Amino acid sequence: MGALMTTSSFGGELVSFKLEGIEKIHQGENVRDENGKVYWQRHAPVLFPIVGKLKRNQTIINGRTFEISQHGFARDLQYEPVTKLDHFHSYVLKSNKYTMARYPYEFELYNTYRQEENKLIFIYKVINTGTTNMPFGLGSHPAFKIDQDDLERGNYYLEFEDKEPKAHFLYLIDGLVGTEYAKNILVNEKIILLDGNSFENDAIIMKGIQNKVISLKNKRTGKTILTMDFTGWPYLGIWSKPGAPFICLEPWMSTADRIHSSNVFAKKPDMITLAPGEEFENKFSVTFYN
Repeated sequence: MGALMTTSSFGGELVSFKLEGIEKIHQGENVRDENGKVYWQRHAPVLFPIVGKLKRNQTIINGRTFEISQHGFARDLQYEPVTKLDHFHSYVLKSNKYTMARYPYEFELYNTYRQEENKLIFIYKVINTGTTNMPFGLGSHPAFKIDQDDLERGNYYLEFEDKEPKAHFLYLIDGLVGTEYAKNILVNEKIILLDGNSFENDAIIMKGIQNKVISLKNKRTGKTILTMDFTGWPYLGIWSKPGAPFICLEPWMSTADRIHSSNVFAKKPDMITLAPGEEFENKFSVTFYN
C-alpha cells in the first residue's frame, strides 16, 4: 500500500499523509471534541508574509499602516496548481489586489510537496516579482495526529538528535515575544516531555538549536512517531490546543513581533529581504513511522 499524500489548492496546503493506510496529519474540521466543537480547522498551513502576531495586528510599510492577521494571509487564499504528479504536488500564490491591500509587494509563493516513500519534503520558494526590495517572514505549521489519551497521560515526548546546550525558549505575552526568556524545559539538554498542560501558555518557541533533527516518540509503545529535519530554519514552534489529538512542529524563519516593537515591518527581527527578481527557497522533511 505504501504512502499516499493529499494536498489542496486552498492554502496550497498538505491535508493528508497516509502510511500503509494510517493517517498521520490532523484532519481539521473532521476532528471534534465531546461537545462537537472543532479543535483546529487546519492541517499544515504555510505562514506568509509573517509568522505569529503583529503588535495590534498592524505594521508600517513605507510610512503607511497595514493590517495583517496572525500568521499572514497565504494560508487562507486559493493557490494555482503548478504540477500534480503522484509524488510531487506544487502550487503557487501570486500577489493580487487582495494581498497588495495588506502587504504592498509583488511576489510569487510556491508550496511544493515531494514524497519519497515514508518521507515527505516540504519546499517553499518566494520570488520578488516587484521593483523594490521585499521583506517577509516565512514558516510552516504542520499538525501531526496523536492519541489524545497518551498525551493526557504524558506518554509523548520530543527528543533532539544531540544535546542542545545553547537552545533557549522564547516567552510569549498575548502572542508577542517578551523581553525575558522562558524557562528551559529541556530534560538532559535534549528531551521535551509533553502532556495535556504543555500548551497552556500558547506555543513553545525555541531558538539556538544546533542539530536540527527532532523526533516525536511515545514511551508507552516505545515507538518513534516521526522525525523532522529542519536544517536551515532558526526557530522551532511546538503547539497544540489543550487536550487536542495533534502536535504541531513548526519550522520558522522569523517570529511574532516583540512586545516593544516599533511596528516598522522592515525592522522586524529575522526578516528575509529579497531584491527585485531575487528568490528564496527553503525546505524541511518529515519521516513517518507506524
